[in-house]
Amino acid sequence: MNELVIRTATPADAPALYALIASHQSEGHLLPRTIDDVREHAHHFVVCDVGGALKACAELAPLSARLAEVRSLVVAGDYRRVGVAARLVSELRVRAKASGFTSLCALTHDARFFVRQNFSIVPHVWLPEKIAKDCHGCTLFRQCGQYAMLLPLTEIVRHGVKPAAAPRRVAVA
Repeated sequence: MNELVIRTATPADAPALYALIASHQSEGHLLPRTIDDVREHAHHFVVCDVGGALKACAELAPLSARLAEVRSLVVAGDYRRVGVAARLVSELRVRAKASGFTSLCALTHDARFFVRQNFSIVPHVWLPEKIAKDCHGCTLFRQCGQYAMLLPLTEIVRHGVKPAAAPRRVAVA
């Protein structure tokens, strides 16, 4: 069995990325993309590469200085339900935080996966950057049926106290 590698996409990956996205377009859960758009944004994608074949992808799409979106999350049928999507979202979370974003969002027809990744369902109006960028021009605006999902990337501080670290087990003699 070939090794599964999570890596940054390159412009040379654009045809395979586009084919992967287009093959799942009929499911009705992805915004349409052109090959030129995918090529231009290839460096924002993380991919699951198995023996030189792209089996999954996801884009970290900046929406503002504080907010980035998980976009074009696609997993090939033979790699679903084995944790690949969770690995891609986890990698995007790390990259978003390292890039200085304070929140990560996603729009989805099925919120269960993102809830398992610690995202919360929020009102669409909490994502004005997303609405301005993609929603206003969409033919399904205000009737798309998607859930707006949000994940804060900063630690929550309540009353000046950071949350305690997880307990550690310590061996005692």
